Amino acid sequence: MRLRLVRHGQASFGSDDYDRLSALGEAQARALGDWLAGHDHRPVHVLRGRMRRHAQTLDAIDAAFRAGGRPLPAAEVVDGLDEFDHTAVIGAFLAERPDHPAAPLLSGGGRPDPRQVLDLLVSAIARWSEGGAIDGESWADFRGRTTGTLARMAELAGDGEVLVVSSGGVISQLARHALDAPDATAVRLNLSLRNSAFTELVPHRGRFHLHSWNELPHLAADPSRWTYF
Repeated sequence: MRLRLVRHGQASFGSDDYDRLSALGEAQARALGDWLAGHDHRPVHVLRGRMRRHAQTLDAIDAAFRAGGRPLPAAEVVDGLDEFDHTAVIGAFLAERPDHPAAPLLSGGGRPDPRQVLDLLVSAIARWSEGGAIDGESWADFRGRTTGTLARMAELAGDGEVLVVSSGGVISQLARHALDAPDATAVRLNLSLRNSAFTELVPHRGRFHLHSWNELPHLAADPSRWTYF
């Protein structure tokens, strides 16, 4: 009995629509599906968020299972598994800190340097987690919404493996909750999670515990396909 939490494949960072998989993201997700099917994993329940990148990642995983003659169960779409609004979080931070060195990234056009984006995200998410004002979902509401999905997962986990496809912020909150860790841990975990990596939670004595984090066995032989954005 376990939850396998999958971060979506690489999305279209730097394009006019982030919420779709890149060609590499599709390949990452299909490689994960091949690995899961090839190691005889048989999820009995599937959950995903509402983002297009979640659906596309799951479709690629399912294609691998279908190729082996055993498609995945129909997915249950859970809005608690939706990612937070990065645009709102970054915008609120820059309203407070217009002098931040990464501020020009949003107005410069083109594909910004991922290292600069990471610096901006670290600062913005940390400020949001500390109670920074935002026109939208608060950190506390996001934390409650995501960890609230564990009750549904607990209902399903008694039947076997549950496959969950979501985003880095959501999975980091679930891992933080399992570790009973402070909010700052979720920020650090979020920014370490790689595309198409999976994390495992296992139930024990009435709660879930972190069993593994950020695994990429399906890409182990090719680090060039390890991405974070």
